Amino acid sequence: MQPADSVFMFVATALVWIMTPAIALFYGGMVKSKNVLSTAMYSFGSLAVVSVLWVLVGYSLAFSPSGNAIIGGLNWSGLHGVTFKPNADYSATIPHNLFMLFQMTFAIITVAIISGGFVGRMKFSAYLIFITAWCLLVYSPVAHWVWGVGGWLRNLGTLDFAGGNVVHISSGVAGLVLAIVLGKRKHSEAEVKHNLMLVLIGGSFLWLGWFGFNVGSALTLNNVAMTAFVNTNTAAACGMIGWTAVEWITNKKPSLSGAISGGVAGLVAITPACGFVETYASIIIGIVGGIVCFWAVTYLKTKLGYDDTLDAFGIHGIGGTWGGIATGLFATKAVNDAGANGVFYGDPSLILKQLTAIVATYIFVAVVSYVIIKVIQLFMPIRVDEEAEIKGLDITMHGEQAYID
Repeated sequence: MQPADSVFMFVATALVWIMTPAIALFYGGMVKSKNVLSTAMYSFGSLAVVSVLWVLVGYSLAFSPSGNAIIGGLNWSGLHGVTFKPNADYSATIPHNLFMLFQMTFAIITVAIISGGFVGRMKFSAYLIFITAWCLLVYSPVAHWVWGVGGWLRNLGTLDFAGGNVVHISSGVAGLVLAIVLGKRKHSEAEVKHNLMLVLIGGSFLWLGWFGFNVGSALTLNNVAMTAFVNTNTAAACGMIGWTAVEWITNKKPSLSGAISGGVAGLVAITPACGFVETYASIIIGIVGGIVCFWAVTYLKTKLGYDDTLDAFGIHGIGGTWGGIATGLFATKAVNDAGANGVFYGDPSLILKQLTAIVATYIFVAVVSYVIIKVIQLFMPIRVDEEAEIKGLDITMHGEQAYID
């Protein structure tokens, strides 16, 4: 065990934890004031539910090597055997239970991101049941596929440094499924971002937390970690530039909310690639990420007619997809000898592996998420009634108001 690595990972874990309250602020500022508290509660609900599930069985299903290629075993349930002693399969220089906590923060933020697809119209009770099932039946299996010892995508040789597939594609696709099943918002023509300063604060803390998210995924402070650090900040800045430039050309004005969304798009896009690519590639990945996410949010959503309220799919799903593809193009062993060479470094097979991972994640997450929410719908209403939607979920669902006249 290396004390320096343990301190590094303790800080990284705390930074990723901050991302869930940050998403509450980021999402909360983008809705009407009558829904800001209910929007925040979706995020804090994930903090509570996933923290407990992860300790009980979620971590074991995701990372225990006693399972198979699809799902981990149950021998680490209740953290049995997950102690201060390092586990060489995952964290040879830090405590095993610290690695578990680091991965727990990933599961929490993934579930919180999903809520962006349906804020303002899903019952909190139905949401809690959904995320309980989704964490165990969707997140843990996908995490095992990609990162778990024996996982089939890990064995295939796909690359996902910090969660392009596991976090962003899975949350974006789940958010899209829920948005479609719940249906469009009523009376949404006057939808406004009620507090852009909350959006700015939340977006800033997301950017900060992302350093723990991406850099911490190296599990030690080495050359790969520092490359991920540089790439993460660079891609975020370039995502902001790409989104803002297109918005400026299209709408004649660069907006603050657009700039922040572009930064997040760049962060999403670089996540799977950050520890595998050179810095020049992070510039390309970030700029293209900002542009394609702007296109998804502005045009794709309108063209296809789905109501992804806060663009969980438009930013996380689309951005994560581009990031996975870009990893197959730009990855190089010169940055990380534990990775692989991509198309531009002489190995076209990596892009096929990346596409296999992306398609498999889309299909699995979409199907299982749909089944979960339809089963819940058999036993209880999942959408608030029209009166509650008009009055706002803060007062009708939680009995509180964020602002008092």
